[in-house]
Order: sequence, then structure tokens, then C-alpha cells
Amino acid sequence: MRGALVLLALLAVGGSAAAQPAELARGEMLVRRHCAGCHAIGAVGVSPDKAAPPFRNLHTRYQIDDLAEALAEGLLTGHPAMPEFRFSPKDVRSIIAYLKSIQTHQDTSLGSLAGR
Repeated sequence: MRGALVLLALLAVGGSAAAQPAELARGEMLVRRHCAGCHAIGAVGVSPDKAAPPFRNLHTRYQIDDLAEALAEGLLTGHPAMPEFRFSPKDVRSIIAYLKSIQTHQDTSLGSLAGR
């Protein structure tokens, strides 16, 4: 079942066209609810926790689409202050769309950053 959930999340992200306003709004609402206590979640602003990277710069650490699996399976980090999150495929699609919309560098390629 877990593998099917991950597959659905990845297909939802990879197969989506341009994000719809409602999808972006849902993604923003989800990160505001679950992440804004520590991270800057908008196109501007400072993270409340200085150690938490602003979401608009996540492209410097990750290929944004690659975050879908972690969001679906359970987002875990190496520090105890961050709770574990698991999101439905619909929520993953919305969060990824929102994250893509606020990146300071918009990567228009469909390929991975691994080759750069």
C-alpha cells in the first residue's frame, strides 16, 4: 500500500500541467499550517527558526519534484524539533506546485539536477 501511495504521488506530480490557482492556494495553506512555524514559506521573508531554510530556496538543495516521495512516505529529518509529516497524493501535488511557484530560480527543465 505504501508503495502505491508513493507511486500515485509521483505520477500526480510528474503528470500535472500548469498548477491551477486552487491547487496553489491549497499548497500554500498546507505549508502555512505545517511548516510556517519554522520556515519562511513565501517568496520573501525570514524563517522564524534561523536554522530552517526558506522554502523559496529549496531548489538549491533539492530537485523540487524529488520531494514528492518524501512528502508521501513521511518527511523525516535528523533533528528532533521537526515533526514527521505524511501527506496524501492530492496534498503532495498541491505542496509541490506551491513550492515550485515560489522558487527564486525557476527550473524549466524536466530533467534532474544530478547532471549539473
